[in-house]
Amino acid sequence: MTTTPGNASSKLPGRPPVVDLATWQAAREELLVREKAHTHEGDAIAAARRRLPMVEIDGTVEVTGADGPVPFLDLFQGRDELVVYQHMWYDGAPHQGQCEGCTTTAWHLKDAVYLNARGVSFAVLTSGPWDEVASFVEFMGYTQPWYSVRGVEAPVGGDMGYLASFLRDGDRVFLTYSTTGRGNEPVNGSLSLLDMTPYGRGEAWEDHPEGQLSEGREACWYWRSDADGVATWGPTSRPVPQWTRPGATPVETLGRHGHHH
Repeated sequence: MTTTPGNASSKLPGRPPVVDLATWQAAREELLVREKAHTHEGDAIAAARRRLPMVEIDGTVEVTGADGPVPFLDLFQGRDELVVYQHMWYDGAPHQGQCEGCTTTAWHLKDAVYLNARGVSFAVLTSGPWDEVASFVEFMGYTQPWYSVRGVEAPVGGDMGYLASFLRDGDRVFLTYSTTGRGNEPVNGSLSLLDMTPYGRGEAWEDHPEGQLSEGREACWYWRSDADGVATWGPTSRPVPQWTRPGATPVETLGRHGHHH
C-alpha cells in the first residue's frame, strides 16, 4: 500500500521561490561546491574506516537459520568479507508489531548480488527465537539469509539495530566495523532520495524553510501506515512494506500478546 496523490495544490506551503533557469543554475553550482567537499570528506572517512584495527571473535559460535544451528563462519559463504544487519526483535509480537526501523532497513537490502560480486556476503541476524523469525521472514518475503542469535554474546549477538562488518582469514574471524542509529542510513536509499527533494523527509528535526512543515511529524513518521496508506502509528498500522504482502489486512493490535507497545 502506498499513498496516492489527490489534486495537487497550487499553493504548497513554504515552496521554493520561482526563478529563471540561469539563476537556478548559479544557485545549483554554488551548492555543488559544498556537495563535492562533502563527498571528498566522506571518501576520507571511508579511507580511515579501512584503516581501523580489528578484533578477533570466535567463528565457531553457533547461530540458528533455516538449516538449523550453523557456525558463524558459514555466513561468509566462502567469501572473505561479511556484512550483517542486526535486526531488533519483540518476542511474541505479531508480524506487524516488529521494529519498523529494522523492517525498513532490511527491506532495502533484499538482494545482495552486487555485494557478492565484490566478495562480500550479507546476512540478517536477530535476537528473536527462530520459529518466530522464520514465520516473519516468510510473511515479509525476504530473500536474504536470516539467523537467530538468541543467547549469543556480542558482537555476533548482543544489542540489535546495528550494521557490522567482518573479515575472514581462513577459519579466523574478525570484527572490523560497527555502526548504529543514523549510521545505518546508507542502506536506506529512499532516505537519500528524499533528501534531494524540496520537502525532504518531512520530519520536524530537519531545517525547513519557514511555513513548510506541519507540526507533529516525528522522525520516521511515514514508515507506518494503515490499510488506506495513511501514515499513522496507531493500533491498525504496520510498517509500510508489510501492506505489500499477500493477504495483508487491517490489524487490531501491534503489541505483544495483545498489548500495545
